[in-house]
This record gives sequence, C-alpha cells and structure tokens, in this order.
Amino acid sequence: MLSVHQRWTCVGAGAATLALLTAGLPSVAVAADAPDLSRFYHQRITWGACAGDGMPGDLQCGKVTVPLDYAHPRNGTLDLALARYRATGPSRGSVLLNFGGPGGAGIPELAVDGGKDFMDLTNGYDVVTFDPRGVGRSSPVSCGDGAGQASGAAGSVTDGSDPQAVLKALRKVAGECAAHSGPVLAHIGTVNASRDLDVMRQALGDKKLNYLGFSYGTRLGAVYAAQFPKKTGRMVLDGVDTLTESMAEQGLAGAEGQQTALDDFLTWCTQDISCPFGEDPREARQQVVRLVDSLDRDPVPTSLGQTFTGQDLAGAVGQALYSRRMWPMLERALASLVQDGDTQGLMQLSVGASLPSSHAVGTPHAAGTPQAGLVDPADIPVDNLPAAFMAINCADDPDRPSAERAAKDVDALRAAYEQASPVFGRYRLTQVLLCHGRPKGTDYIRDDVRDVRTPKMLLVGTRGDPATPYRWTEETAARLGSSAVVLDNRGEGHTGYTSSKCVHQKVDDFLLYGSLPDNGSSCGPESGRDNP
Repeated sequence: MLSVHQRWTCVGAGAATLALLTAGLPSVAVAADAPDLSRFYHQRITWGACAGDGMPGDLQCGKVTVPLDYAHPRNGTLDLALARYRATGPSRGSVLLNFGGPGGAGIPELAVDGGKDFMDLTNGYDVVTFDPRGVGRSSPVSCGDGAGQASGAAGSVTDGSDPQAVLKALRKVAGECAAHSGPVLAHIGTVNASRDLDVMRQALGDKKLNYLGFSYGTRLGAVYAAQFPKKTGRMVLDGVDTLTESMAEQGLAGAEGQQTALDDFLTWCTQDISCPFGEDPREARQQVVRLVDSLDRDPVPTSLGQTFTGQDLAGAVGQALYSRRMWPMLERALASLVQDGDTQGLMQLSVGASLPSSHAVGTPHAAGTPQAGLVDPADIPVDNLPAAFMAINCADDPDRPSAERAAKDVDALRAAYEQASPVFGRYRLTQVLLCHGRPKGTDYIRDDVRDVRTPKMLLVGTRGDPATPYRWTEETAARLGSSAVVLDNRGEGHTGYTSSKCVHQKVDDFLLYGSLPDNGSSCGPESGRDNP
C-alpha cells in the first residue's frame, strides 16, 4: 500500500524490537527501571519556512528529536521532519496525518495542491504531518546499487530460476541495504514510529493525539492506540490495513484487488474510442497480459537510459488504479506505449512503485554513535520510498521461513499469485520475497494490538478498494474491540476521504466536533471527484 495521492531491517532488529517492547511506555515521570526519556518529552518545536522548491508559502516546517533506540536513549538520536498548516479558526490543538506507504514522506503529500483536501480541518486544528524515521528527510534508508539487484533477484525466482541461488542473492542484497541505510535500519518499523508519534504529540503541546491515518497509516494508528490508549484522542483510520495477515497473504489480497480494479478500468476504457485495446473488455484483458509478458521478454529503452519491463508496467498500472481520477491519465499513457513505444507517461505514474534499477544514490554509512539531523530534500536517495516500504513491512512481519522452506514454497506461491492476477501476481510475489535475508520482525502487532481501551475511533472501509480490501476493515474493527466504529464507503478507489464527499464530511464532523456516525452506517457511491 502506498500513499493517498501517489501511489520496499537489518542485523539486530529483532532483538532491538524485543528490548523496545519490554522497556515500558515513555513518560516524563520516569519509573525506576525505565530509561529516562524526559529530554525528548520536554522539547518544543521551532517552526519556519520549508526547504525545497515549490513549497506552499503558508506551510511551516520544523523537527523533533527522538531516540534511535527507545530502550537505550543515550545510544544516538534522530531528527524527524514535520510540517503544518496553522489553524484558521479557534484551535483545539493539532491533528497529525500519515498518508500511508509504508515509506511515504508526509511533507510533500501535505504540500500537494496547497493541502486543499485538508483545509477544512484547519477550522479547528493545526494540520500536521511528518516524515517517519527512515523516510524522506528523516534519516532516509536506501539500498544503494542493491536496489536493482533486489528486484532482479526476486523476479528471477518467480520465473523458475534456482530458488536457493536467488535466496542467496537476496541475503547479499539485505546486506547492501544495511550498509547504505545506517543505524536507523535496525530501529525502523511501526512500533518505534508509534513511540515517535507520542513524542510529537507532547512536543506539539497536545494532551491527546488526534490523528488521521490512511492505508499503512491505519496500522500506525492502531499500534499507537494499543501502546498509548490513555493518550489517544479522536482517531480516524481510512483504508484499513490488516493487523494479522502475513506479507504473503497481504500480497495475495493486493494482487486480487488490483486485478479487479484493472478489469473495471478496462471495461471503462473500451467504451472510449481512444482506448488502445479496442472495444471488447475480455480481449483487452488478454492484450494487457500479452503486453506484460512481451515487455518481460524484450524490454524497451527509456529516455533515462534504463529499460522498461513488464514488471515496470505492472507497477505503473497498479499505482494508477488507486484512484479513478487517474484513469484518463492511465489510458493516455498506455496508448503512448502501445502506439508509439513511449514509456514516459507510465514512468511518471510509477514513481515509488518499484525499486529503481540504476539511480539509487544512498552511500554506505560509517559506524559510530549517530546524531542524525535532517537531510536536505535534494539528498534523499532516489530509492528511499521502495527501500523504506520493504524495511518497514519486513520489520513488522515475524514470519521468516528458512531458505529450505522458502525454496519449497516458491512453486505453490507462484501458482497462487498467478491465479490471483496474471498481470500483478509476479510483481506482488517479488515484493514478498524481498524480506528474505532480513531479521525476523516484531510479533507485537499480530499478537498484542487488540481490544484497545480508547475513546471511540472511526474506521473507514471502501468496498472497491484495490489495496486494502473491505474485509480488513471488518476484521480490524473486531480485533480492536468496542472502541471501533465502522463507516462503510460503497465507492471505489483506495481510501475514501479525498474521493467521497460523504466520507469527507463524516470524518471532518468527527475530528472537528466529535460527532460519530452510527456503527455500520454507509456512504453511497458517487460520481464526481473520483469517477471519470
């Protein structure tokens, strides 16, 4: 899952996460056996102009400092980048936004179109977002030249290459990611990001965290509610992530969802004379499958000197299927490829969708106690989003089958993914395999995020969501317990807040005024902003 608008840890991560969970919740009043986090909880944010080209003039930027390792706060720190739009009306504090990913940087997302989708919230809040640890300007992770090697190695196992040789190559790639990411990689993941949220809450001067999370941001919100139930304020989770399924199960659900969305797109496309696949939806689906296979056998060159493969096409199309507003753009991009061999339009759609093959700019990190400040926007590694996507997902997933078991499972996984989607199956399976060679992730999310004792929170599920299926909303609501109130959005696309006026209004009413819809109430499908 990637961002609302856009749309992959290393040695010691498992031990660090276990130590983190036994360290107790951070508090200004320090228990005798808990690490002293008071200096992090006593800081205040200095706001100023945002760095980078094209930033809105009314968007302010700042930072907070957090411990690299909450269990050992003297072993280094990280600076996390924040941005905000000030409240225009009487303010009840801040509402923090996370746009998803994982691996999506919040600040450029909030800057899109001057933050117009969220301006209604400034009637009662400072609207704040952030680049999580390992992401964007906040100590960004990278795999360096291993980025292209990773996707190539994982892709070859789905083609029938020797699984053991491929898994060995993936272990080597994991080492490259560790070398280019530095100490933050062993402390990345949602459990630590949630603790960072609580430091932000205190630094912003809020007694409780008011929060709007999209896609992966719902996982982050749920973990915060489990860790800090007494500090949870008004919380909205839109495009609800699973808390229990393995990466293999998540990938399969994603492939099925994207295939359904592609079928819907092609039904729409073939009603237009400009559709490059003709007028028959069934034949159009077969043409897309043949196009992916053809590009995998014989990639075409791009203007950047790279090659564009069938898996690059799957990634680009998958990105565009997150929102129906992107369908006309996708139709034009596909027409340019089919008719002229021009990949530019599809490459613009695929930003962040896959590991780049030759443009990663991360450099190896030296050892030592880190005191990591913010990086300049121009110095963020090109592969940061996909590198962080995999690092965070792998840190959150405790399943690490042995090389022998993984090799035995590949054939069955390949068949299941191909059946789920002849277009997206291989692409999704490739992402799943990239956790091999990385430390086992935390089991906290799967085992302990349940039955939270918080105020009521609003969960928004969209029936036609290609990334987070509606059943995840129902399953997560049941897992979180009586605090969860479900809003059923009967529309299409990934998440509901920016595509449905009904959802937008109900979310704003809750965050601004505390007015919740009835559990199980719905918003109907609507034409307009998210429907071509």
